[in-house]
Amino acid sequence: MARPRIVVTLSNPERAADPAAAEAKNRRYLAVVERHGANPVPLDERVPAQARDAALADMHALLIAGGADLDPALYGETPDGSNPPEPGRDALDAAAFEAAIASGVPILGVCRGLQAINVFSGGRLVQHVDDHESPPYPARAAAATRHRLRLEPGTRLAGILGGAGTLEVNSFHHQAVAADGLADGLRVAGLAPHDGGDLVEALEAADPDRWLVAVQCHPERVESTPAEMDALWTAFVAAAGDRRNDRRLNGP
Repeated sequence: MARPRIVVTLSNPERAADPAAAEAKNRRYLAVVERHGANPVPLDERVPAQARDAALADMHALLIAGGADLDPALYGETPDGSNPPEPGRDALDAAAFEAAIASGVPILGVCRGLQAINVFSGGRLVQHVDDHESPPYPARAAAATRHRLRLEPGTRLAGILGGAGTLEVNSFHHQAVAADGLADGLRVAGLAPHDGGDLVEALEAADPDRWLVAVQCHPERVESTPAEMDALWTAFVAAAGDRRNDRRLNGP
């Protein structure tokens, strides 16, 4: 049986201080999608618009991967702790998210992906959070900062992860979503404790029929990820497969 096609939006390694390390980070997303039974379709800002649009029209699911900070102007703010944005990546993710929402395909966000989903849905970000950023890739797994993620009972994510209550997850970010910045149409799926108030570190569509899930941690980094998180990739690829089968039977 043919595998579902999952578009993966990625950062342009040429913009990174260490392009080789950036390439390695990108490959992790592609590898985990492929390992779970789907064909990843990588897109970054260098892909011509015609090829990008064709891939988005043909996808069965969308993965918005990690990367640089979003431009605060996208949520009506000026920089206040945010790192310089990458406009090309912002434009790519916005186009991909719009296409995925319009076509109804499953969406998974990771780290920046969670933040992008919230911002593109009308929410805001906390531009800097202390004590949540790990040493740069490829630091040893033991160097990764970890913290607790408390899952909300009854959510799609909690169900996917077997009803787990609290997990210890990795932390490779310095921005976050606060409860008062969560966009309409989204709901909290997991919270992380913080001195300034709990942070939304997992979210999902409020509509139970809409497969949209995002996590602030990096589950593609399996060396610092709890084993339960593997079920998230399995569920995402299964949802993409269901979308592929629906299209075969019913058309676009």
